[in-house]
Amino acid sequence: MVSRRDFFRNAGAAAVTTAVVSRVGAASLPEAVVMDSAATQAPLMPPNGRPYNPVVTLNGWTLPWRMKDGVKEFHLVAEPVVREIAPGMKANLWGYNGQSPGPTIEVVEGDRVRIFVTNKLPEHTSIHWHGQRLPNGMDGVSGLNQPAIPVDKTFVYEFVARRPGTFMYHPHADEMTQMAMGMMGFWVTHPKNPAFQRVDRDFCFLLNAYDIDPGSFTPKVNTMLDFNLWTFNSRAFPGIDPMVIGLNDKVRIRVGNLTMTNHPIHMHGHEFTVTGTDGGWTPPASRWPEVTTDIAVGQMRAIEFVADAPGDWAFHCHKSHHTMNAMGHDVPTLIGVEQRDVLEKINKLVPDYMIMGDKGMADMADMEMPLPDNTLPMMTGTGPFGGIGMGGMFTVMKVRKGLARDDYKDPGWYKHPAGTVAYEWKDGNTAIPEPVSAPDKQAMAAKPGEKVLQVVKPVNHRGH
Repeated sequence: MVSRRDFFRNAGAAAVTTAVVSRVGAASLPEAVVMDSAATQAPLMPPNGRPYNPVVTLNGWTLPWRMKDGVKEFHLVAEPVVREIAPGMKANLWGYNGQSPGPTIEVVEGDRVRIFVTNKLPEHTSIHWHGQRLPNGMDGVSGLNQPAIPVDKTFVYEFVARRPGTFMYHPHADEMTQMAMGMMGFWVTHPKNPAFQRVDRDFCFLLNAYDIDPGSFTPKVNTMLDFNLWTFNSRAFPGIDPMVIGLNDKVRIRVGNLTMTNHPIHMHGHEFTVTGTDGGWTPPASRWPEVTTDIAVGQMRAIEFVADAPGDWAFHCHKSHHTMNAMGHDVPTLIGVEQRDVLEKINKLVPDYMIMGDKGMADMADMEMPLPDNTLPMMTGTGPFGGIGMGGMFTVMKVRKGLARDDYKDPGWYKHPAGTVAYEWKDGNTAIPEPVSAPDKQAMAAKPGEKVLQVVKPVNHRGH
């Protein structure tokens, strides 16, 4: 795994770690840094150039640069990659610098940037800098603005990052194939003034989708709508890392959509406002509180909120089939169909046949059944109280008291204060949980894997 702290130790770019690989031998090119971990990496503090408050890319990382004559130089390598979608499943994708999506690029408003793009794909490519104001010849539409980048060649893009905001990059050459294979990345242009709309935690990720047959490794690139893997940054829950947040932190989450459909992104436990789009920051007078924002194809939304409610809060796409993983498109609905009378007969022909779906699909979350190699079970993921029954576009915001500003380690499951967990009501039960007026004062994290117990204090209904 590449550590940016090692790469830029003591704010210097002279030494690189053994995990850094130069893909191009020419000394005139900046290093093509490669990441070999699918885990969320710590923010890259700027070692030189103008100061800014860095983002954290969910299950991703930020691309280091070098300064040359006042220009920030980056090196992207377009290449086939292997991406772990979640533990137990890998996919043969195309991406940049060892991963799909590629690394996030962070610059500051007014920076002159120079991006070297080396093509190691089996066909030509290009890069479009989605949402940027730049010279027409740098816009990256092959055939229209530039010749396509041939195999084994390196092209240079150079422009000034003219306006702050959140953007994306992706090919505009054989676009349907290359984006279906995972070629995309995030771009953040920070404002000149680091105090402008400053937040304590700033997360970003892309929405993407793949159609990968169970047991196979490579996406079907001609799929239009029937995708079976819906992902945050090419990761499906439970492989998506949590967003770790300090209690009362001001938080920004930037989400870009490069799938073929819209996604209503929903947050539990808090309200937020939409503060940014691909077009820039939204005027404060135009904002209103929401708990869901719909992100259309090719759009970006930046949302902000104060994390004043401790706990483990769900954050997901509200299209329910986008949180299921590899669901078969042709599976019939069997709710209400009694199958037990035919089970014995079927088992004589198919010994491993199981009844499923006649009472709903919830049992699928806990069912251990044989799957083809390299296939994710649908409706998976386990929490402190059992199966979560979610996959795909789903993660957890873990809001905790007392986190250090730079602490992004998973704190484990939330330990609920007494009287704050839903409980079973039994007929004649006279014991109800004692109300807790300030649960945040007792909020703390359980250790990973620790069972969370609910303590119920009896209250006598007669007032004794």
